Amino acid sequence: MRAISITRLDGPEAVELTDVPEPDAPDKVVVAVRAAGVAFPELLQTRGLYQLAPPLPFVPGAEVAGDVVSAPEGSGFAPGDRVAALPMLGGLAEQVAVDPLLTFPLPDQVSYQAGASFMFNYGTSYFALVARGGLVEGESVLVHGAAGGIGTSAIQVAKAFGAGRVVGVVSSEAKGEVALAAGADEVVLADGFVEGLKRSIDLVVDPVGGDRFTDSLRCLRDDGRLLVIGFTAGDIPTVKVNRLLLNNTSVVGVGWGAYAISRPGLIKQQWEAMLPHLASGALDPVLGPSFPLEQATAALEVLDTRGATGKVTLTV
Repeated sequence: MRAISITRLDGPEAVELTDVPEPDAPDKVVVAVRAAGVAFPELLQTRGLYQLAPPLPFVPGAEVAGDVVSAPEGSGFAPGDRVAALPMLGGLAEQVAVDPLLTFPLPDQVSYQAGASFMFNYGTSYFALVARGGLVEGESVLVHGAAGGIGTSAIQVAKAFGAGRVVGVVSSEAKGEVALAAGADEVVLADGFVEGLKRSIDLVVDPVGGDRFTDSLRCLRDDGRLLVIGFTAGDIPTVKVNRLLLNNTSVVGVGWGAYAISRPGLIKQQWEAMLPHLASGALDPVLGPSFPLEQATAALEVLDTRGATGKVTLTV
């Protein structure tokens, strides 16, 4: 079968369209891949900079959607079922074998591209807002990086699970339009975002870090929570804990991936909690450019140059 292999660690040009054996894994669900997500982990893998670094050559690809070819007895899946899945590796290929606990039924009305764009971003946002943040119906949520993958998913998860007001923080008017289209009630520019928001927010979703962190604390109401997801600004902020004491606020770490993978069945539980909202369209991934499998280099270069809004996918 055809597959994209990383054969050397020279960046996006290091990937090649290769011929590899079809998966032979009777204890796993074998999926005929129709779409595969392409994200920064795959880009980092082309340079040997990601923590998951198998020996060369290897087939990357952590997130896919497609049709079941075969499934073990008792898995709940049968040939022909539409599924989304997290193989973690091997997804940029015509077929991939996946743990049944990381394979999920995909509603007929959800496209393969959307299915391959869902679980990493939305799983992170669900874990942040619902599991770690304890989102309560009617609460207000501030989302940094609101036009990005985590940002748009956090907006939609917040609205689907009862937030009363969702404010997106963006760096440009164009990105503001993306956040509004994803469901934000309003957007503010990053420069000076705290003005007008002081002491009005219950939950802050922060995948950015840097200077925004301290200003975010100033936005929180009593009992507010600041959810630390990442540091795309580059700088890891610090907090003077007297700020937390004075206003009874919390800074909460959100590390979804390794935590969820180490607890078998947890990701499936999260999928099931979100599935009604995915089926209804309340959770609707923002899709970016899509490329055929053989143009994997072009897909990775779009990520490398920050040239995409929405999830980049390959179609098979």
